[in-house]
Amino acid sequence: MSNRLLNSLSLLIVFISLPISPWQSALAETRPRPHIQIRGIYGGSPTQLLEQNKRLPELGVNAIFMGSGSLTEERIAQLKQQGAQVFAEFNTMHVANYLKDHPDATPIGVDGKISPPPQGWQGICPTHPGYRKYRMDEFRRVLKEYEIDGIWLDYHHSHASWERAVPDMPETCFCERCLTQFQRDTKTSLPEAPTSELSQILLNKHKAAWVQWRCDLFTDWVREFRSIIDETRPKALLGTFHCPWSDTDFDGALKNKLAIDLKAQAKYVDVFSIMPYHARFNHPQDPAWISRQTAWLGKYLDIKGEPEERLKIWPIVQLSDWGEEVPVEQVHSVLDHGTRPPATGVMVFRWGSLHPQTDKVDAMIEYYRAIKP
Repeated sequence: MSNRLLNSLSLLIVFISLPISPWQSALAETRPRPHIQIRGIYGGSPTQLLEQNKRLPELGVNAIFMGSGSLTEERIAQLKQQGAQVFAEFNTMHVANYLKDHPDATPIGVDGKISPPPQGWQGICPTHPGYRKYRMDEFRRVLKEYEIDGIWLDYHHSHASWERAVPDMPETCFCERCLTQFQRDTKTSLPEAPTSELSQILLNKHKAAWVQWRCDLFTDWVREFRSIIDETRPKALLGTFHCPWSDTDFDGALKNKLAIDLKAQAKYVDVFSIMPYHARFNHPQDPAWISRQTAWLGKYLDIKGEPEERLKIWPIVQLSDWGEEVPVEQVHSVLDHGTRPPATGVMVFRWGSLHPQTDKVDAMIEYYRAIKP
């Protein structure tokens, strides 16, 4: 064998043995994934693409998620003409302007004083009847006025800022209304004492009852949202954007701090859109965290991703930069992990800041086209 041939074989062996990058590996996985029903964009209509005379089916996109306040009949009709489903995002517990005229809806902390908005995130007391009616009326209006295919609850958790690597989750709400309702609902008697003392009793002696009661409050909101859909637009899906943690992360903060009881809400929700923003949540070099969290959710809720199942998981994955940068080389890997079972749909976060990054938009389109059945 000649030296030239030996050298060529040696180079070939070296090339073959080189490690495959995550991007190359994800590219190898870009084949049709018939279990993926939804290939979506979150954050508004992609008008920048439509103005270039591009059609959504050619881009592999078949679903658009936009804020309920940006819905118009014309926009919905335009998207549906292109075969896309249209879903609305609905803010439940984060309409801070409400507090200007209703300060009694402000969450109260363990010291009996107003709890400052953590990292600027302003929540609302979940027992305030006026605020609840306000959101339910708006929820009903959106469903009546617009022919949407579904509506997704957003910010449906307690007064906290968890969308960050280090969450900020104060204990709330210890207003007189909450304390009275807790005692009535749980048949628990609290002593006559300052709020600072009562909060410690609730967080220690009665912690299990307090945590479950708070979770039940937020679940009951979901029950009422479900009833409004059933009355108003029964074919619409009810989805929820929610924290991607497991039940043990941050000492069980999903229930203990955020008051999110996924198993209880599953009775009323159709689609769980877990929010595994890998870069934002301190996993910038680990897109596989996305599929690990989705797999946990499937196991926790017994969702396998099979066609006949009522409950579905459609993750919303991070492509746009938010704090940490998401490089274009990660786009295929992020979408690969976001479309693995038990997920049966996926959407990308978020169009408003993503569309100027045309290289990442092109990579998204490439992936969506490749997995389209």
